[in-house]
Amino acid sequence: MPKARYEGYCINNPTQLVREKFGDINIYAQNAKSLLNKPTGFIAAYDFTLNPYKGCQYGCSYCYAAAFSPNPEMRQNWGNWVIVKDNSVGILEKELEAWYRKNPNKPPSIYMSSVTDPYQPIESKYQFTRRLLEVMLEYRPTLVIQTRSPIITRDIDLLQRFKRLRINMSIPTGSESVRKDFEPRSPSIKARLNAVLKIKQNIDPLKGFVPKISVTITPLLPTLPVDENSFISKLNVVDRVVIQDFHPSNSRSLVASTRQEAEEIKQKYAWWYKNEKINYMRFKEKLVFQLPSIEIKEGKVGFGYE
Repeated sequence: MPKARYEGYCINNPTQLVREKFGDINIYAQNAKSLLNKPTGFIAAYDFTLNPYKGCQYGCSYCYAAAFSPNPEMRQNWGNWVIVKDNSVGILEKELEAWYRKNPNKPPSIYMSSVTDPYQPIESKYQFTRRLLEVMLEYRPTLVIQTRSPIITRDIDLLQRFKRLRINMSIPTGSESVRKDFEPRSPSIKARLNAVLKIKQNIDPLKGFVPKISVTITPLLPTLPVDENSFISKLNVVDRVVIQDFHPSNSRSLVASTRQEAEEIKQKYAWWYKNEKINYMRFKEKLVFQLPSIEIKEGKVGFGYE
């Protein structure tokens, strides 16, 4: 059988041939060896990370996760492919059972997800994230879900059954024009804020557990001055806001860094990045002043459950 290739990526296993096109995205299938992996860096305090998919359709220009693509060619084509893990539900069940045999009185802490978005558009079809949530319910983990997708509201019925859950909604800028430059495939700012409101309004504390909710402004992108006050005022529905600047740039593969694509886009916003440290501190001060009852955290400390 001839070797199939995707932008220089040699796929020898027939199960890894393109399964389908989802819009303009190539979807591959692969059996996972593991779902729960030891985290590092900002989320090292968790027991595990859980990534239902490899790759991400949103393909944000700055995304450090591109560094963990299977090879340089797929790293270059970040956003144009996703690998689904067909056996993920069974693998997760086995791994959680093994955890509880060793730690019968200690529910695991899980960060979902570190290098993909668990609610990217293909989740609406494949529903791996939803099925994994169903598995996790029995094991009562401390769970943090990181996403930028309104699709998460589909699972409110499951989310309210987790006693220890934090939802991190990623909104790096309060300006739509900036969003369209840095992450044109991602949902609008309004859609993400509406998703947060929907979760808050549709979980009855008498019928379920109310999750903690953060907005993660990470990396902190420019927000146009005309949009700042309105954007910040809309964050008063969460209990935490997290800010963080860009990862350092690094051209090596398998190193979490800001992609060159984002570095080039940053030139358009020289008015912000020329005085980046000053603008960062000024924005932080506005958050603290306008949101006095909300936690404002920076970097690593903002990504914990508590």
